[in-house]
Amino acid sequence: MAAGSAWRSMLSQVGGAVRAVRSPGLGSRSFSRGMQTVTVIPGDGIGPEISAAVMKIFEAAKAPIQWEERNVTAIQGPGGRWMIPPDAKESMDKSKIGLKGPLKTPIAAGHPSMNLLLRKTFDLYANVRPCVSIEGYRTPYTDVNLVTIRENTEGEYSGIEHLIVDGVVQSIKLITEDASRRIAEYAFEYARNNQRASVTAVHKANIMRMSDGLFLRKCREVAENFKDIKFTEMYLDTVCLNMVQDPTQFDVLVMPNLYGDILSDLCAGLIGGLGVTPSGNIGANGVAIFESVHGTAPDIAGLDMANPTALLLSGVMMLRHMGLHGYGQKIETACFDTIRDKKVLTKDLGGNSKCSEFTAEICRRVQDLD
Repeated sequence: MAAGSAWRSMLSQVGGAVRAVRSPGLGSRSFSRGMQTVTVIPGDGIGPEISAAVMKIFEAAKAPIQWEERNVTAIQGPGGRWMIPPDAKESMDKSKIGLKGPLKTPIAAGHPSMNLLLRKTFDLYANVRPCVSIEGYRTPYTDVNLVTIRENTEGEYSGIEHLIVDGVVQSIKLITEDASRRIAEYAFEYARNNQRASVTAVHKANIMRMSDGLFLRKCREVAENFKDIKFTEMYLDTVCLNMVQDPTQFDVLVMPNLYGDILSDLCAGLIGGLGVTPSGNIGANGVAIFESVHGTAPDIAGLDMANPTALLLSGVMMLRHMGLHGYGQKIETACFDTIRDKKVLTKDLGGNSKCSEFTAEICRRVQDLD
């Protein structure tokens, strides 16, 4: 499969799976014709620069998107409970769709992860990250075409930690039947609706027999209802070994939170890194937030050196989720043609161009496609 068509297939899959699922708590959202409001969270560091670049490219494509910008920082509400600013929550509750740049989390006792806070606020239970080789962007792997689906709300990232005695800290890994079944159903529906052949459950039930055992048991139960999809189960360490040896053996992978955090970054490395990897977070009640998953890169913030590709491709995922396939295809084509041409690339992509120059080149190609 050519890189462009592979990406078109992969980036259209998120919304397809959401629309197909009819389980409690898995909402779908239909978007009428005309302008649609999207909550944009620029983020920190290079976030405002790459967000501005994406909005400029969307404007060049004449995408019918009206941006509602909101800043997200953790604030303490009644009783000391951490929450996102009310205006940001109200915007997301209304628009149901968000595009988010990288957020920093202060390293301070008691301060929550901003990404974790967003996931919990909007019950963003499924992180979907396609990893497909990009034509013209050379890496040691040339035929990667897989997707990781990560349970996004519990596991080791439940945020339950406490001090036992001085020098001893305990962190709780929370696994529930409902969340495990929900993510398994999402993964199998995703595979079925997008002509994917197999789902692999990634686990360590040989060590964590109760927690990972519960997750694996729910995956097995759900698999019984999807006989058309091949189901395999594999230890996390074995997946990592096999992934770097031959990633083509994998298709859709579903896993608990921590494993997904690690493995999805490993898979991003196979196609060139987090700077070219899109990501979508699917929540209950029709909410979805698409994001770049790289860091805030404060060392290059404000220097016009950032690469907006990851956020741009996440925006393409967003457009297809909203049913705006033509605009998504136009932007995606212009982006990949720019990368394949190799004449105007940011430093991390192997060139010497500025973010503004890379953005302008994509805009030019977008307009040429009209």
